[in-house]
Amino acid sequence: MDRWTGASMRRDEMNELWVERLGLMAYGEALEYQRAVARARISGEIPQDVLLLVEHPPVVTLGRASKERHLLASAEQLAARGVELFDVERGGDVTFHGPGQLVGYPIIDLKRHRRDLHWYLRTLEAALIAALGEFGVQAERNVGFTGVWTGGRKIASIGVHARDWVTWHGFALNVTTDLGYFDVMVPCGIEAVTMTSIGRELGGNTPDMSRVESAAIAALASAFALTPRSVVGPLSDPVATVEARSVR
Repeated sequence: MDRWTGASMRRDEMNELWVERLGLMAYGEALEYQRAVARARISGEIPQDVLLLVEHPPVVTLGRASKERHLLASAEQLAARGVELFDVERGGDVTFHGPGQLVGYPIIDLKRHRRDLHWYLRTLEAALIAALGEFGVQAERNVGFTGVWTGGRKIASIGVHARDWVTWHGFALNVTTDLGYFDVMVPCGIEAVTMTSIGRELGGNTPDMSRVESAAIAALASAFALTPRSVVGPLSDPVATVEARSVR
């Protein structure tokens, strides 16, 4: 009997993507949660790959490649606008998370896939491009940069971290994000970049967040050849029983 699903695991359940929707959650709380889930994935305590989906209140995060000149506002100025500031272990430069943005934290054991972080980044990009295509947004890569673009504008940012070939951190897809917040930075350290969102690209005829979540789940599961399952956590609780069911 497997304590995570509460049922014996069948042979056809051995390559799943467990999806937990966290709703609106403060960045610091989500950061500690994904770190705990990653530790459990590294130890094998969690037997499947995981995707955490979340929205954050306004927050600016600084990755390992961040340069001081790319943050155009002080911590005090950010706080006055209700924006938190975090220095984190992911790759990449400075970025923004906020309401109306779908943030995904894939916690993937690359030992089960391919031990290659460049391949992993390109796979995340391909999945987001496929998800955006479901809504008629023609997205593409921008050679030399990580992330997803459409018409020369950046619509999704990606920054990851890995230990023992298990990933965390992930992607931020602008759905109805208030793009004005990106004015406090040089987004991702890319000079003269224009940020965009699904809402802006579709002229405000934006799919609701649940539809964007479903498209992202399906695309990521397909990209990694996994079967998606919705789970009810908390996954980080060592005595939790997780209810798993098919994602629809």
